[in-house]
Amino acid sequence: MQIGGLVLVFFAFVAIFVLVTAPKTLFTVRTASAGVVERFGKFNRIVRPGLQILIPFAEQAFIVDLQVKQAQFQVETKTKDNVFVQIPVSVQFQVLDDNIYDAFYRLSSPQKQIESFVFNSILGHVPKLTLDETFDQMSGISIAVKTELDATMSGFGFNILTALVTDIIPDSKVKLAMNDINAAQRAQVAAMARGEADKILKVKQAEAEAESKALQGKGIAAERQAIIDGLSASIEHFQQGVPGATSEDVMALVLLTQYFDTLRDIGTRGGTNTLFLPNNPGAAADFQTQILAGLRSGIRHDGSGLSAPPLPVPGA
Repeated sequence: MQIGGLVLVFFAFVAIFVLVTAPKTLFTVRTASAGVVERFGKFNRIVRPGLQILIPFAEQAFIVDLQVKQAQFQVETKTKDNVFVQIPVSVQFQVLDDNIYDAFYRLSSPQKQIESFVFNSILGHVPKLTLDETFDQMSGISIAVKTELDATMSGFGFNILTALVTDIIPDSKVKLAMNDINAAQRAQVAAMARGEADKILKVKQAEAEAESKALQGKGIAAERQAIIDGLSASIEHFQQGVPGATSEDVMALVLLTQYFDTLRDIGTRGGTNTLFLPNNPGAAADFQTQILAGLRSGIRHDGSGLSAPPLPVPGA
């Protein structure tokens, strides 16, 4: 019975030892990770993904994540034209596979170090630019931040994939002022465009009016020419039908007829109020005498028909 009890105690001791030491002996490393093994507090080796064995109570393992990580920072600075802006920056980084030792031991807080370098890089570029230049050169600032970060962090075992300046955020009052300036500039451009359109329209209207007046002048000239041709033909026919009648008599009769036609048209047209006409029997003769007097003062008769008075000769 004593031997059996000792055996049970032994196996119980072994079981307890295994249960205690197993977690300290076996561990796994996940994919996209690496293990840093220390023996009695001193670096010993780097292990890869899979099941790994440690010396119990002598070795200890630490997991290093090799995946890409992203850190976001908010940098406040002042531009060259004294405008304070908030600049969000997103940095993507990862541990270099062949520099796991440096990444694990040389930096105690990698993200804090990266933030410090980002602040230093932004403060070295933005204060040299105006607000408009800062907006225009966002991509250039991103490239500069990435270049400086990569040059610095590669010595600590980190690879900087991207460093993106995602926005430029000035004060709300500055935004409103910028929007007002932009709106005023666009209103000025629109006013200039409307002015040019009005100018073109007026020019076209003037051209159309000039062309219309030219056509009207041609029409009036053609009408007068037709009247002259008709009068000439009427004079010839009248002289043939009434022997002894002169061109002056025929013209007086035609003009007198047109005068009475005009009065008739005025009398029958809407809007005419009162017309005063002579009512004595000799009124027609008076009209004819007045017309002949006016005709003699404006034209001359040379025996071959009616013609306009001669133009004055310069120096005569």
